[in-house]
Amino acid sequence: MYVNPFCITLLVMTLCIPASVNSETRVTTDVDTRLLHSRQAVKMFADALIAELRYAMEEGGPERAIKVCHIEAPQIARDVSDTHKWQVGRTSLRYRNPDNAPDAWEETVLQQFEQRKAQGEDISKLEYAEDTAAGYRYMKAIPTKPLCLACHGENLGEEVQATLKEYYPNDNATGFKVGDIRGAFTILQPNK
Repeated sequence: MYVNPFCITLLVMTLCIPASVNSETRVTTDVDTRLLHSRQAVKMFADALIAELRYAMEEGGPERAIKVCHIEAPQIARDVSDTHKWQVGRTSLRYRNPDNAPDAWEETVLQQFEQRKAQGEDISKLEYAEDTAAGYRYMKAIPTKPLCLACHGENLGEEVQATLKEYYPNDNATGFKVGDIRGAFTILQPNK
C-alpha cells in the first residue's frame, strides 16, 4: 500500500502542533526552561522558609524566628540546592549573615532592583536572569512584608536586639519598612 509522504508529514504536524498556534506563540527554549525551573526552586525555598518562620513566630516570637533564620534557613537552602544540584540562597545589600553577602554580580542586580523599584516596578515581580561565565544566574527580589518587621524593622524590642547581637553581631539588616526590598533569592545553575 502506498502512503503519500506529504500526508504523513501533515498528520504528524497536526498531532504535534497545538490547535491555537499563531504568530504570538512562543517556542520554549533552554533559557525559558531554566527560568521556569529557577522560579520553582525559589518558590520551594520561600515556601519552606516562610512556613518555618511563621511557626517560630507563633511558638516563640521574633527571638525564635531569628534562631530559625540562623539555623534552619541555611539548611533549607542546602536542601533546595541539593535537590536541584544548583547553588540556591539569599542575599541583600543590607545582609544579616556574612555568608549571605552578595558577590559582585548579585550586588549589581540588587542595585538594579532598587532602581527599578524607584521607577515604579512592583517589587513582587522584580527578577533577573542571565547567562554568565559561571553558569545561568537568576535573582528574585524579596519584598519586606509586615511579618518581616518584627526582626528587620525600625523599632525592635530589647529582647529582639539582644538575640540579634547574639547570633549576628555585625547585623546590617534592620531599619526596613513595608515595601522595601529586603533582599533577593539567588540561584546559580553551574555550567556542566
